[in-house]
Amino acid sequence: MAKIKPSKGAPYARILGVGGYRPTRVVPNEVILEKIDSSDEWIRSRSGIETRHWAGPEETVAAMSVEAAGKAIADAGIDASQVGAVVVSTVSHFAQTPAIATSIADQLGTEKAAAFDISAGCAGFGYGLTLAKGMVVEGSAEYVVVIGVERLSDLTDLEDRATAFLFGDGAGAVVVGPSKEPAIGPTVWGSEGDKSAIIKQTVSWDRFHVGDVNELPLDREGNIKFPAITQEGQAVFRWAVFEMAKVAQQALDAAGITSDDLDVFIPHQANVRIIDSMVKTLKLPEHVTVARDIRTTGNTSAASIPLAMERLLATGEAKSGDTALVIGFGAGLVYAATVVTLP
Repeated sequence: MAKIKPSKGAPYARILGVGGYRPTRVVPNEVILEKIDSSDEWIRSRSGIETRHWAGPEETVAAMSVEAAGKAIADAGIDASQVGAVVVSTVSHFAQTPAIATSIADQLGTEKAAAFDISAGCAGFGYGLTLAKGMVVEGSAEYVVVIGVERLSDLTDLEDRATAFLFGDGAGAVVVGPSKEPAIGPTVWGSEGDKSAIIKQTVSWDRFHVGDVNELPLDREGNIKFPAITQEGQAVFRWAVFEMAKVAQQALDAAGITSDDLDVFIPHQANVRIIDSMVKTLKLPEHVTVARDIRTTGNTSAASIPLAMERLLATGEAKSGDTALVIGFGAGLVYAATVVTLP
């Protein structure tokens, strides 16, 4: 029987560079209040959100991704031709095929890099990071670009009081490459499909295509609404607060560290109350910097962790070499947590 030659990559992997892109249009809560019965005070108290960014016509999923990934590649100090794979996590690229990652890889100037999309909601960055680590260590790619990107304004029902104020647009990216020492810990990830109905698309694409006004949601003028993201807010809050703190602790345990060893905590930017509750449950020391990018960026799903990471490093609130716990969680319900060394 023939013996297959074993693959050989780097001993370990690390994040080498990070980049972000936020659309130019800043949308305050006052704009959201034009179509829902609420108040700026209520939105801030319930979510922590003050403003969010919404993409314009030219700020497509691909365009934002190229901007963010280009910055990450430059930050990593490599050339695009060295990128062996591009992984894009998004739920807001509306073409079923081909994957948007292929166009992004081409626009970045890679040399026929492997490219594919994943759909893992707000945990998508963690899923992509785990895949990238595996590729670098296995040897199928020396450098991998992981992108989280969303145009959630396209999937927002502005008449839905429970979600209209939550979502923003943007792209965040990292470059994962070889390391001589461990810099991305074991990933604790999973899914709870029995709870998938608490965050979902209002109507499936096939039902929307049929266009039966007797089955589809209508706006105030009687027009069929475009499919949007909806959720059961209290159920999501309870799950995130009580279950995701456990997952975060498991990630610390898997990395062999304690909360005292942490410098930075970068959770998915879903809700500032969820973030604060996780900080309390994990008993994070006061010296740990906590990302609260949601205040001015909103919930950008798969883009939220790399965008928050990029901002912390840019402002000096976090520095290169810091030890950070990252955790994403959302529709599916899916989750992924790991400990990383910041680039």
